[in-house]
Amino acid sequence: MRNAKIIATGSYNPPVIVPNSWFNEQLGEDVDTWLQENLTIKNRRWMTEDQTTSDLCVEAASQALDMAGLKPEDIDLMIISTDTPDFISPSTASVVQHKMNMTKAATFDINTACAGFVTALETATNFIKGDTKYKYALVIGAYAMSRFLDVKDKKTATLFADGASAAILTPTSDSVSGHLSSDLRTRGEYNDYMGIYCGAAAEPPTDEALAAKRHKLQFVKKFPKELNPIMWTDMIRSVAEQGGFDVADIKRAFMTQININQIWETMDNLGLPRETAPAIMSELGYTGSAAIGMAFDQSVRNNELSRGDIIVFMGSGGGLTFACNAFRW
Repeated sequence: MRNAKIIATGSYNPPVIVPNSWFNEQLGEDVDTWLQENLTIKNRRWMTEDQTTSDLCVEAASQALDMAGLKPEDIDLMIISTDTPDFISPSTASVVQHKMNMTKAATFDINTACAGFVTALETATNFIKGDTKYKYALVIGAYAMSRFLDVKDKKTATLFADGASAAILTPTSDSVSGHLSSDLRTRGEYNDYMGIYCGAAAEPPTDEALAAKRHKLQFVKKFPKELNPIMWTDMIRSVAEQGGFDVADIKRAFMTQININQIWETMDNLGLPRETAPAIMSELGYTGSAAIGMAFDQSVRNNELSRGDIIVFMGSGGGLTFACNAFRW
């Protein structure tokens, strides 16, 4: 039976390091203590002025291609997950395809916010399972949220960062490695809690809207703090049951990197050691749709995974959207 497996990863952290102390100066108060004690965030990376989302994608994709020993023209399908695209239209995937001379790749963007990397993995998996013409699929999660931050808003500006991550999938027929199961969910009642609400059809970028900074990321309402741990716990149990493995067999869980306490609570709920879920937000901040793939790439390059290990990806993002899937490495 045709399945899909992950054969390579890549990630890119842009060069501008923004420490918590910079926000202390900008805001005139100590935010460093709270950020470190509650979220472990010390620094984050932002793009340079001449970089954009597609540039981040190119860097992460190049790393994945190098690991796989492939050339850009080997890629048959490229899916980019981002909610900070280069343009409203055309797709960022079209831009990256041209920049990388990826001439044979069919491409498109998806947007499930910070759940996007996992959603893109699942989408690429199903393309490979369902159509024999796809030999190599490239998935990229990219985040350029620094362009959409109001630096005077401590609720958003202190958390979010930029980056990109990538993974390459290929068909497999063996039972040692490959996709096991998935669970995708949406809680649309939370669509107006957090987002960038100006700049598209619902609210064009008028002078009045721009003056009100509606084109910047906003936390409009407070999410229930128990929501992520409840959903993450339930969905990971769901993919374990569907995939025919025990939760205790999970070697690594790559989680949305927005709140370390929620990650730890989920691991505790599942009876897994907290180190099962690597955290990268201390030095990189919250990198949205890139974060899960960045944590995954770090584990791969640190040789933390062995062939046959069960790994789980769990993402959640504005909307609210949730995506979880499991693979054997």
